[in-house]
Amino acid sequence: MKDIRIAAVISHSELYEPSRNIESMGKWVRSARETGVKIICFPELNITGYGTDEKIFEVAEEIPGELTGIVSEMSSKYGIVILSGMAEKDKTGRIYASHIVVKPDGYIGVYRKLHIAPMEKELFSPGDEVRLFTTGEITFGIQLCYDAHFPELSTKMALMGADVVFLPHASPRGTPAEKHRSWMRHLPARAFDNGLFVVACNQCGENSAGLQFPGTGVVIGPSGEVIEKNISGKEGMIVADLKAEDLERVRNNKMRYFLPNRRPDVY
Repeated sequence: MKDIRIAAVISHSELYEPSRNIESMGKWVRSARETGVKIICFPELNITGYGTDEKIFEVAEEIPGELTGIVSEMSSKYGIVILSGMAEKDKTGRIYASHIVVKPDGYIGVYRKLHIAPMEKELFSPGDEVRLFTTGEITFGIQLCYDAHFPELSTKMALMGADVVFLPHASPRGTPAEKHRSWMRHLPARAFDNGLFVVACNQCGENSAGLQFPGTGVVIGPSGEVIEKNISGKEGMIVADLKAEDLERVRNNKMRYFLPNRRPDVY
């Protein structure tokens, strides 16, 4: 890993208004680029909005497609890697909650949410692949919201070589303070147990389906400590420097880096 500056956006998404949502992404990407950010992460389903009714099929697209083409142009224009969420439709008509990784050179990667929350199962199909992505500075994984409650996934990504796990959310429950407290029950453990950085962000505001998103965002270091946070409940952007020395300090300490001492042969 090399030092890298990242951004995590807390933003409002209009339900089923992808053009408007992509337009609003532009201001955050421009702002991030002005501060030297190399990777910017948006919340889960920020492009298409988060909905659990069948209208999601009307705005879902195949990848690559028109929506990803617009994001790709944005990435190329500003020279920044963009992580953004959308409903993806495959050639059979199945729908996935997907997060795209778009690089300035035209690369478009996709992570499909693996663990589908109970209220989403009638619409979304689960992905079936644990994927990592790389830039010139880091190797990272993506998990979407409900995925974070399954510790095996973070361990799998760490064993595959992840330095960072990005955790975009579309989680509508609770106040900003309540959501932050909820995250503090499990997200620091994902970082601490696996010796990696965790970056989480959530949608904010009320959408047209009556869901109220509390916002919040947090960056957690490989020792489980909070590096940056935003619990204002309003739109905003966290900018954080992820430093290689912080990762190496954990991974070079025999008593603080646990992965090499796992016993998968007995469990």
